[in-house]
Amino acid sequence: MLTDLADLDGHDQLAGLMAADRHPPIGETLEFKLVELERGRVVFEGSPSQKVYNPIGTVHGGYAATLLDSACGCAVHSSLPAGQGYTTLELKVSYHRALSELSGPVRAEGKIVSLGRRVGFSEARLLDAQGRLCASATSTVLIFPLTAPAA
Repeated sequence: MLTDLADLDGHDQLAGLMAADRHPPIGETLEFKLVELERGRVVFEGSPSQKVYNPIGTVHGGYAATLLDSACGCAVHSSLPAGQGYTTLELKVSYHRALSELSGPVRAEGKIVSLGRRVGFSEARLLDAQGRLCASATSTVLIFPLTAPAA
């Protein structure tokens, strides 16, 4: 059984989820998962399918944005001490190349730019199977203490 994640720092929380092959619901819905982890750097991987297509026949921009937001946020998460959480304050996404089901697997690599006590800055790049840049993002996250649930 997995140790209570609230008692672990961010890196060890993510490592525990990876070891247990557990994924957040958004990863299950959009079929992507965390495949690489180190403090301050993460990589998510997924293979876009027609299930995430927009009406014009390419992958919806929200798919790329979600992978990039996850990579930016979890890069910060991987460096937080136990008892700290985060939430995205701002995400700026730039789209460089359209995605299709032929693009995958795609990889979103996120890394910390700077990390303070209250705010973190990170960036991520989304590459297709040929290593071409498809989208990039910068993110600002608010860091805060986690509180125990009310009884």
